[in-house]
Amino acid sequence: MFVDSHCHLDFPEFADDLDGIVARADEAGVKYMLSICTQLTKFDKVLAVVRRYDNIFCTVGIHPHNAEEESEVTPEDLIGLADHHKVIGFGETGLDYHYNKSVSDIQKRQFRSHIEASRELGLPLIVHTRDADEDMASILKEETKKGIFSGLLHCFSSSRALAETAIDLGLYLSISGIVTFKKADELRDIVKYAPLDRLLIETDAPYLAPVPMRGKVNEPAFVHYTAEKVAEIKGLSIEDVAHATTNNFFTLFTEAKV
Repeated sequence: MFVDSHCHLDFPEFADDLDGIVARADEAGVKYMLSICTQLTKFDKVLAVVRRYDNIFCTVGIHPHNAEEESEVTPEDLIGLADHHKVIGFGETGLDYHYNKSVSDIQKRQFRSHIEASRELGLPLIVHTRDADEDMASILKEETKKGIFSGLLHCFSSSRALAETAIDLGLYLSISGIVTFKKADELRDIVKYAPLDRLLIETDAPYLAPVPMRGKVNEPAFVHYTAEKVAEIKGLSIEDVAHATTNNFFTLFTEAKV
């Protein structure tokens, strides 16, 4: 059994075939999915999807790309939206200096609000980070000193140093189809280093379809290709990786009632 720990089932790419997406995931052994919120202004669409399916959960949060266009939120705002039983985490949130679609100071403030909500309510944080390793490590360390919070760095493709920092702070790394890409040797080295009990797998669907599905719209059914690559890197069976990453998901997301 697999869990797709990060997908975007409310996105328009899936609107015309959502039942088919969910059915194909089930056929591929993907029994649970976490559909991630990127804009509070579209949270109702995220929630509408998860209400349709017993095996899909969701989060509430603001992607760093949208940090400037969305109203700045308080931890209380986020906590207030997390009162539905299908909401099991906050995010995705974080820092993205690659595209700089939002001013970095606003990204940081929004990120810290999500961390405080996570800490107060005890729901895990889904962190997006790209080309922001130094600031990300600094904020994670600063906020951990204020009080422990749980979470993961999703679609991990950053440095070994940031991976070590995250794991040292008790966070998880979620591995996407990027690990199957030809030029992802650094990421494969990080996967080899990382303890199996700190890894999850994801698609980030509809983006980043893994080899051999490159060029197609990604979907949760494809997460097993990522699991297969992780198994190859770590010299394990696919069954070992499926068991471990599924167990890790439910260990982290304790509110995912199945």
